[in-house]
Amino acid sequence: MDKREFLKTSGALLAGTLFSKIGSAQTPAGSRTNWAGNYTYSTKNLELAKTVEDVRHNVLGHPHLKALGARHSFNGIADSTVEQISLKGFDQIELDAKAKTVTVGAGVTYGQLAPYIDSRGFAVHNLASLPHISVVGACATATHGSGSKNGNLSTAVRAMEIVTANGEVVTFSREKSGDKFPGTVVGLGAIGVITRITLDVQPTFQMTQMVYENLSFSQLEHHLDDIFASGYSVSLFTDWQDHRATQVWIKRRVDQAPRVDPKADFYGAKPASHNLHPLAGHSAENCTEQMGIPGPWYERLPHFRMNFTPSSGAELQSEYFVPRDKGYAAILAVEQLRDQITPHLFVTEFRTVAADDLWISPCYQRPSMTIHFTWKPEWAAVKKVLPLIEEKLAPFGAIPHWAKLFTMTPARLRSQYAKMSAYQAILAQYDPSGKFRNEFINTNIYGA
Repeated sequence: MDKREFLKTSGALLAGTLFSKIGSAQTPAGSRTNWAGNYTYSTKNLELAKTVEDVRHNVLGHPHLKALGARHSFNGIADSTVEQISLKGFDQIELDAKAKTVTVGAGVTYGQLAPYIDSRGFAVHNLASLPHISVVGACATATHGSGSKNGNLSTAVRAMEIVTANGEVVTFSREKSGDKFPGTVVGLGAIGVITRITLDVQPTFQMTQMVYENLSFSQLEHHLDDIFASGYSVSLFTDWQDHRATQVWIKRRVDQAPRVDPKADFYGAKPASHNLHPLAGHSAENCTEQMGIPGPWYERLPHFRMNFTPSSGAELQSEYFVPRDKGYAAILAVEQLRDQITPHLFVTEFRTVAADDLWISPCYQRPSMTIHFTWKPEWAAVKKVLPLIEEKLAPFGAIPHWAKLFTMTPARLRSQYAKMSAYQAILAQYDPSGKFRNEFINTNIYGA
């Protein structure tokens, strides 16, 4: 598809997509949907817990239960046919400056956490592109930011307080839970209801953000690692046209980055002359500051501003993790499908994530590059494209993001996780009756 035609056909939807504020999707009265409006939850029953005792009471009072976070998952991972529980009111934030940790309630979002700890001289190591996701939900699904040396958000977890199936309040911690801890952090909501979570923090820092336009994919053949290592956090955006990344966003720590000539090319890409949105022609008003202007870490690491809270985004999202050393080959493989992809796509983003030791993390013992798709809200069409993408990425051992849309068979998905059986053993120990299982868990973790 010609780029001009692609942008023209997308134009009518741009104003109400990609993290923009629009009306809610049409759903039956009393029903609830996720943030994007593409998923309607299977029960209208939602308990609003105010205390840990409320959580215990609800866990003991229902045969099946799922915790509902900020509703930013695009699939049924938080769904239930019986009962959901919201801990939105668990908004406590407790900073321990001496231990360099912060403990937050299950309802706290990164948008609430970041300015609080920054005002007290601290930061977390990474943030996702959107700051309005809950800390607990992001960590439970191995949601990530970017940076070749940065682990996903769950790698900052020091401890978790969880109400398990028998109503017991259990604390898992890096210091006291031993070898079991890496199996609980990315728990997919299947171990119990997390009420509090403790993260490592570090001294606050300043960052800059530079954006470049039109980076040839050919540069990635020999310079992929260098390009992604050129900043603390780096993102490449593409519409899969013309064999190039339309934009490169480079976020650098002021205390670590060498001086960069703002007028110099970046591997042939040209520096932007003004702030840009990842989608060409879309207003950058809600994007974080660019043009190399220094600012706090939490105002540069996300792509979108903290004070911009989207109510709903008419879009779909998919994402696949591949080994970083296979990143260029994976890009070329997907590029072969550009004519099938672009009619239904808003934008694709490439990022890198460091390896970790968390059993059900897609980056377990594997430095990764992610290929993220933000789709138009056309599930019938996207559902036909995803198997084609997954087949192209199969030779690279691609793993989908737990909270986004994929069509990979459960058997193939489980085969990518060396510690899957050990994770299943943890679930059997703390939830022997399957209280926290749902269709998503039964299908993808157990193949039921």
